[in-house]
Amino acid sequence: MYGMGVLGIMQRLSSTSSIGELLTEATMLIAPLWIAVIIGVLVGWAWKPKWANPITSFSDSFNFSFNLRFPSPFVSLNSHHSPPSTPATTSSSASSSPAEKDGVSSLVTEQDLRHLCKLVEEKDGGPAWVQMMDRSTPTMSYQAWRRDPESGPPQYRSRTVFEDASPELVRDFFWDDENRLKWDDMLIYANTLEECPRTGTMLVHWVRKFPFFCSDREYVMGRRIWNSGQAYYCVTKGVPCSSLPRHSKPKRVDLYYSSWCIRAVKSRKDGQLTACEVLLFHHEDMGIPWEIAKLGVRQGMWGAVKKFDPGLRTYEKERASGVPLSRYALAANINTKVTEDYLRSLENTTSDMMETENQEDASGKPVGRNIPKLLVIGGAVALACTLDHGLLTKAVIFGVARKFAKIGRRL
Repeated sequence: MYGMGVLGIMQRLSSTSSIGELLTEATMLIAPLWIAVIIGVLVGWAWKPKWANPITSFSDSFNFSFNLRFPSPFVSLNSHHSPPSTPATTSSSASSSPAEKDGVSSLVTEQDLRHLCKLVEEKDGGPAWVQMMDRSTPTMSYQAWRRDPESGPPQYRSRTVFEDASPELVRDFFWDDENRLKWDDMLIYANTLEECPRTGTMLVHWVRKFPFFCSDREYVMGRRIWNSGQAYYCVTKGVPCSSLPRHSKPKRVDLYYSSWCIRAVKSRKDGQLTACEVLLFHHEDMGIPWEIAKLGVRQGMWGAVKKFDPGLRTYEKERASGVPLSRYALAANINTKVTEDYLRSLENTTSDMMETENQEDASGKPVGRNIPKLLVIGGAVALACTLDHGLLTKAVIFGVARKFAKIGRRL
């Protein structure tokens, strides 16, 4: 469309003697484009987050390859980080968390188990899943799906099958934060705040490293495991915690859900129950536009997932050598026993839990992240102008915005 408009102007240059008429037509053609760009820039500056301030050390920050990885983040072994500072006093206006009222065991309940069971059996009533990926290695296969609910961030479902691995080993591997720090490129701090010796429920605190243009993200999560035969239902979700004050950096993620069903399945090699399947259901509101988050997930997904298998095999060798179990692995062995009949009864119930239950400040963020594509381009213009570190920065920002907005085709 844009090329045809330019051609028309050139034809007018050779066929008309009225410069005023030519300028009028050119203005009518170009004015809508300029208006769109100006609106986008204005909205982009109005929306500009704190991380859009000039970056003092771009070379340090450009650790890119779009680290918004899925389903869980990953970190170099030689990086050393200290825990975030926490003031001695807490805000008196903060409301008490469930852990303070009823103990840590109340953070994750059978309502959460019911919801996970419905997700596993695809009975939760949500939209249909759309497949994103199907990849494999000699000892692991991986499939991933995504869906976009009417409200809330994108939701992801994945199926990973590890050959020659037991459900117990895989359960401990994903639960063990001490070991995760060795292979997870984005987890830079993990700590257990509280745990229940009876149910194994844990209140944990994570800090994850995000790409250079975002501040790090902080997570306060409740998690618990249920066991039925050779199947483990592992629930992890964001929970409020007034005893851990908020800071401007790292930014706390309130809406977070990441839960697994881990169970033995038949091996693709011999048909025996020697393989382990992990069904993961994940969504979170990271505080960035959802369209950009979806692009980052798609681009970085396989790069993150393919590290699972080497990490698992190393973990298996360490366990076989007699290394003592970590605090996290010991907690993973404390789980609530349930029968298959009980699980089926949960799947068939009509009521379901709200995924955003107990999410602090979730209702106060209606701006969501589904920003119109024109506005994102305007925001990219503003951000590129702010991050004045040469053409490379601008190329990255405009490349991301252009890819999902497909502005090139429309012009």
